[in-house]
Amino acid sequence: MAPVGRGEMLLALVVALCLSATTTEAQLRVGFYSCICPQAELIVRQEVNKAVRANPGIAAGLLRLHFHDCFVRGCDASVLIDSTRGNTAEKDTIPNSSLRGFEVIDSAKRRLEAVCRRKVSCSDILAFAARDSIAHYKGIAYQVPAGRRDGRVSKAAEVIDLPPPMFNLTLLTPFFTKKGLSQDDMIVLSGAHTVGISHCPSFAARLYNFSGAGTTDPSLDCGYAAQLKRRCPPRSNNVVPMDPPSPITFDTSYYRNLLVNRGLFTSDQTLMSTRATAAKVRQLAGNPWLFQTKFAAAMVKMGNIGVLSGRKGEIRANCRRMN
Repeated sequence: MAPVGRGEMLLALVVALCLSATTTEAQLRVGFYSCICPQAELIVRQEVNKAVRANPGIAAGLLRLHFHDCFVRGCDASVLIDSTRGNTAEKDTIPNSSLRGFEVIDSAKRRLEAVCRRKVSCSDILAFAARDSIAHYKGIAYQVPAGRRDGRVSKAAEVIDLPPPMFNLTLLTPFFTKKGLSQDDMIVLSGAHTVGISHCPSFAARLYNFSGAGTTDPSLDCGYAAQLKRRCPPRSNNVVPMDPPSPITFDTSYYRNLLVNRGLFTSDQTLMSTRATAAKVRQLAGNPWLFQTKFAAAMVKMGNIGVLSGRKGEIRANCRRMN
């Protein structure tokens, strides 16, 4: 028998790695598509960059889209599914009514289906797009473990798993812990509010009817409250930046706002309500590198919530409907 050369051994190793990416017991891993669809992450990045050039704010929408997906049924792209005559899907609920970026995911999926038919899941596209969006805002371009498969269910009733913006620390924390995320993860992930916009109804009660008393939330800085009232007169649906000092930069301005009572949502300012959580906020406010690295780690952790892999779920041909 002829001796096996180095080139043949290398080829055998590459084949073995490719096969491992498609086993029924596959788990999420960095480089999952390196053999079965090497262009996957590049194509998603190109589509995100194209969309951001046309509309810089869309990047924050893609980040939020991934978050809203993972908190309901896990990271299975159920948030992308359209409603049908017999079922109202997640996207057609009040908490999801302002979600943006669906068309960016659609564009990436069309290109991927053209070069790698039924190989790249919509849920992985969401995870890649969220990472690329953060990088656009000068955040860390972290590595994304992939191998998720898409779910076959999307029900409006299950959107109750999304943490509401009007909840305080006591009510908010269980929404994260039941998903396997710690309170520290919650504080770090809340930093996503350093970019993007919000519609006035999401926080109007803090301005005009706090605790049903017809007053302004006393924990809200008076100057900031006055500024918000000018932008958000009663019953308006205007939009405001969530982090006015730097709404398109992924920085620690969000945490510095909390230190001076300028958190937009109750769920933001409540992070200052205990000594322990306030200490975390101060730590992140003063250390941009710590925030960036912790946020990247928390995003990877969140991206593991309830994932489907192996033979579970499917790889949708169209992200808006099941096969």
